[in-house]
Amino acid sequence: MPIPCSTDASSLACIDLSSPDLQKSADLMRQACLDSGFFYLINHGISEEFMEELFRQSKNFFEVPMEQKMLWLRNKKHRGYTPFQDELLDPDKQSKGDCKEGYYIGVEVAEDDPRALKEFYGPNVWPSADLLPGWREIMEKYHEKALDVGRKVAKLIALALNLDVNFFNEPGMLDEPIAVLRLLHYAGEVSNPELGIYGAGAHTDYGLITLLATDGVSGLQICRNKDEMPQIWEDVPPLKGGFIVNLGDMLERWSNGKFRSTMHRVVVPDQERYSIAYFIEPSHDCLVECLPTCYSELNPPRYSPITCERYLSQRYKDTHTDLSKYS
Repeated sequence: MPIPCSTDASSLACIDLSSPDLQKSADLMRQACLDSGFFYLINHGISEEFMEELFRQSKNFFEVPMEQKMLWLRNKKHRGYTPFQDELLDPDKQSKGDCKEGYYIGVEVAEDDPRALKEFYGPNVWPSADLLPGWREIMEKYHEKALDVGRKVAKLIALALNLDVNFFNEPGMLDEPIAVLRLLHYAGEVSNPELGIYGAGAHTDYGLITLLATDGVSGLQICRNKDEMPQIWEDVPPLKGGFIVNLGDMLERWSNGKFRSTMHRVVVPDQERYSIAYFIEPSHDCLVECLPTCYSELNPPRYSPITCERYLSQRYKDTHTDLSKYS
């Protein structure tokens, strides 16, 4: 049954991915990307039944004892478990790291694959099937489904930027993406901005786009103008059956600042919260440089060209605890 394109308490645009009118959807997306860099995505083709099973499997993982989860600690390929307070996203305002734990799952690449020489390609860290039966299969299936959705969204973004519809799906872009699934669990401490305690500190995402699914518990907030003082934070309510999609810094660079990577945070209420983020970045060696439709003589390129690998590597180092802390 199609999801209605409506929300009760948000001003964000709602994009229907099943609409046959691509140009109309692209026009709506263009305005959303100019206004806030956030929008809802409905009728994306992933069933509610599958999403319910995905969240059930995510919860099963986080219920595993901590000493066991630490055996799956994230590695240098950015795969595996991230403990509570592993990330510090807003050091100027946070009194401690994020009150969340997570688990990174990238595109599976065998150790003997030449691509595994790159920082963001390699094998995943998989819990044993005896401990979490069916877990790996569900996560790999979601990887495939979410990437398919992301590629469809990328087509609309290309049209919104007056590019060829397949611009982001050309070789070297999303054919071998750095696509990362991250399970997230917020628990243990209610957020208190006055004390610098957050589920996730204020930040912008790193890459092209992020698809976010939630369990229906609120907490996500966006700040449309980070330079405004005092900053105004706006709640983004969950939308059952839909994704919340936001643009990343890499797309802002690509579009010469035309499309916005908007600051957001998570303020956790007095209850557990689960969410599942899917980060879509271009391939490792992709050169991110100003798009031909986004500059002119009066508006020259603002950012230097940079490879996806170099940009992501620095961002991860800036926000994650050094792994040597856990050794």
